[in-house]
Amino acid sequence: MKFSAQEEYGIRFLISLGKAYYSGKGKTIPEISKSEGISQHNVAKLLRVLRLGGFLESERGHTGGYTLSRPPEEINIGDVMRTLGGKLFDEEFCKHHSGNNSFCAHSIDCSTRGLWMLIQNAVDNVINNLTLRDLLGPEKQLVKKKTNPAKSIAL
Repeated sequence: MKFSAQEEYGIRFLISLGKAYYSGKGKTIPEISKSEGISQHNVAKLLRVLRLGGFLESERGHTGGYTLSRPPEEINIGDVMRTLGGKLFDEEFCKHHSGNNSFCAHSIDCSTRGLWMLIQNAVDNVINNLTLRDLLGPEKQLVKKKTNPAKSIAL
C-alpha cells in the first residue's frame, strides 16, 4: 500500500504553513519550493488543490502568499487526505477491479473486499482523529501520543 506524492507533499506543505501560522506569516510558492525541494510548478498545483479544499487562503502581490484558512487544531487530517487523494478503498473499488468480467465474480461474499474495508477503517480511525496541530510537534511526541494505550485510537 502506498500513499501518493500528492498526499505526502500536501501534508508537508500544510505542516510548513502550520508552523508559520503561529508567527502570523504566510509563505510564497518560491519559499515552499526551496524549503521542500519541489518545483514551483508542482508546489503551485498542490497549493491550489489545498486552497480549493478550504484549507488555505492566498493573497496576491509582493506581500502575498499562502496561509492556513483556520487554526491548525481545526484542520482534520482525514479531510485533508480525502481532498488530496481520496480513500484507499471505496465502494467503487470492486467495479474497477472486476478483471475481464463486467462485475466482480466475488461480489456476494468477498474476503478480499473485507480486508480492504478493515484497512480503510483502521486508516480512517487514525487520520480522522488527527489535526494539523498534532503534526506540528516532534515525530516522537506524535507517535507516543497516538500509540499510548490510554490514549490510543480503537481499531
